Amino acid sequence: MADQGTSGFKRIYNATGYSLAGLVATYKNEAAFRQELLLVAILAPIAIWLGEGMIEKVLLISSLMLILIVELINSAIESTIDRIGREQHELSGRAKDIGSAAVALSLINAVVIWVLLLIID
Repeated sequence: MADQGTSGFKRIYNATGYSLAGLVATYKNEAAFRQELLLVAILAPIAIWLGEGMIEKVLLISSLMLILIVELINSAIESTIDRIGREQHELSGRAKDIGSAAVALSLINAVVIWVLLLIID
């Protein structure tokens, strides 16, 4: 880590820059992230409009944010595996599959929350 000796506001500033760089890199290189970001951009205003009360709105929006968070982690795992090597390996495939499963579960989680709060309720 380049900033191990940095502390305070300088560290926070640097960390913010690294985070933004990660978001930009993921946006540029991952079609799934772009699609999920579009989904969030469409559904977040709908959540604000349809949600009854602040808690419901927070649950609807946070379920969407979780999709993006898990996709970022999955993309980091995939990038790391690809950096190690492009050859087929059982453990590399397993790591990518597990990351993909995490994204799928976050999508299912959002659907369940939206159905329970907006349709069944």
